[in-house]
Parts: sequence; C-alpha cells; structure tokens
Amino acid sequence: MNHQRMILTAILIFAGTMPLHATELKPVTTIHSKQQTWTTPSKNYAILQRGGVEIVVVNNQAVDDKVLPGHRAGYSGIAKITHKQQSENLFVPNYAGLNYEHIHDGKTRDRKILFEPRNLPMQLRQINEHTVELYQAPAGHYRLESCQRYELLENGTIQLTYECTPRANSFANQYIGLFWASYIHQPKDLSIHFPGFENVEGKKIDQYPKPQMVRGVTPQHGTHATHRSRNDQRLFQHDSDFPLTLVFGYSRHRFQQPWYYGVSRSMGFAQIFRDADQMRISQSPSGGGQGNPAWDFQYFVPNYEVGKTYRFVMRAVYHPIDKPAAFLDRVAEEYVKLNATQ
Repeated sequence: MNHQRMILTAILIFAGTMPLHATELKPVTTIHSKQQTWTTPSKNYAILQRGGVEIVVVNNQAVDDKVLPGHRAGYSGIAKITHKQQSENLFVPNYAGLNYEHIHDGKTRDRKILFEPRNLPMQLRQINEHTVELYQAPAGHYRLESCQRYELLENGTIQLTYECTPRANSFANQYIGLFWASYIHQPKDLSIHFPGFENVEGKKIDQYPKPQMVRGVTPQHGTHATHRSRNDQRLFQHDSDFPLTLVFGYSRHRFQQPWYYGVSRSMGFAQIFRDADQMRISQSPSGGGQGNPAWDFQYFVPNYEVGKTYRFVMRAVYHPIDKPAAFLDRVAEEYVKLNATQ
C-alpha cells in the first residue's frame, strides 16, 4: 500500500469552517412536516439499490423473513449492505450499521433511557425509491424529536442526514450526546484507519508531527475507544460511573480530518463527516460480540435550545479495496463534496 499516496489523498484542509448549527436551520427531512409527503412501506424495512450497492433500512422492530432472517428488535438503521462484488452482509445479521443507539447527557441513568432510540416507537417513511427516513416523535425521558434520512446516491454512496429538535429542557449537563454504531461481521482485521497523529495526547498542537495514516486499535471495549480531532478541546461533564464507556474513553490519537475506514472481505467501509459537525469517532473490538467490532461515531450539541433544530450530514462508502489508492481517492472526493453541503 502506497502510504505517501494515501496521506496526500487524505490531507485536504478546510480552514475556518463554522458549526452549521450556529444559526437556525430549515429542515431538509420530514421532521416537522404537517402534511404526509411519504409512503409507509408494508414491512418494517425498505430495500434501496443504486450504483452497485444494495442496502436494507429497517426501523427498530424485529424482522424474521428471507430478507432479514433473525433481525433483532432495537437495531434500526442499515440492517444489510451488499455490493455487486460482495454478496455477504458487512454487518452482523442480527444487528445493523449506522445504527442510532444512544441519547445521553453524561448522567448515569436507567439502561432504557440511555438506549431510547432502540426502545421508543420509530416510523419508517419512504421518500422515493432511493431515500427513506426513520422518524421518532418526542417521547421518553429526553423528549428529543428526530428524523434520519438514509439516501443512496447515484454512485452507491450512502448519505445520512440527521436532524433533531429538543422539545424539553431535559438534558442535565446542557448538552445533547448522540451515538451511532456499526456492528461489523467477523472481519479479519478489527482495526480502523484515519489520517492523523499517533500518541499525541497531552502535547501542544504545534508539537504534533506531520499527519500520517493512523491504525486505530483498542485493547478492550471502552479503553482508548474514542478519537477526537486535533482541534477538539471540548469538555463534556459526565458522571464518574457513566456506563457508556465508549463515549468518554479517549485514545491518545487525534485525527486530522473526520473520516475513517475499515476492511472486511476485500471491501473497504469508510465513514466520512463534515468538519463543521465536530464529530468524534469510536471503536470497540467486541461491540457486536466476539470478533465483531463496532465502528462508531458521536455527535454532540452543546448549549442546546429547546425548539431549535440541529443537523449533521455524513456519508458512507462501501467499495472494493483491491486498489487502495483508488479507494482513498474515492473517499477524498466524497469528503470534498460532503463539506460543500449545507
């Protein structure tokens, strides 16, 4: 693998970008729609096909049929992803990828509250043949209204647009913490890769070495699990016994750009984010069970306001990685396009 080529492809700097939730947003999903502009699928899932990729987007209900045998309740998102060159599901069949898992505020709470996205009613909305949404009305402890739009772009890239509106002042530490997981089915290599800096925690930024491709490895669930950007100095108050150990289990690495990828069965799976959304990336060697790593990400809304809408947009690329430089060129291209979105 040509590491110099990889680094040159990766290091594209977007300077001076401001958070896109600094001003009020006009929703792009159907989160606040008064009129029904979607259809409701007859099943708890919808199949999208485009650009050589097929995904099955599911709500948080259990499914057991030929398409999704033994799919467990609670695991919404992409239950299955395949490619014209790889017919085996990337994700653990019982679980999902790009799975909306946690709402939290750093407080130690009952498990049902910490896993509200799994437990609260979730509506599947078909927008068109390439786009579906998962909507949750404000309910439960946090009363966070949300809508996730899963769109399969023309080239097979997945674009996830998430919008949320807090409907109550229910977050104790004045921030909203959100977490997505992707449970990968038995890859040979559990690690992830991202452009950044190894073992720099505690150093000043001007002491960082030149960025390189970092191989992220975590020894056990919750240990050195979360990688932050080089400029992310945000501190979020949390209880010392906060049970979601991935969230604040920081690694000693930092990333230069907010994207990463892993490899399974000769396929690369990259998750790509906007600089302005200030995402954090997380990993677990066993989040989906022994030999099934979780390749995750986090989004925070600090100093939230009730009734205000917040948004992030990310993309995922699932493509053969027999030519690593070409794969990274594709990721870099999607990163540039994504940062141009509003």
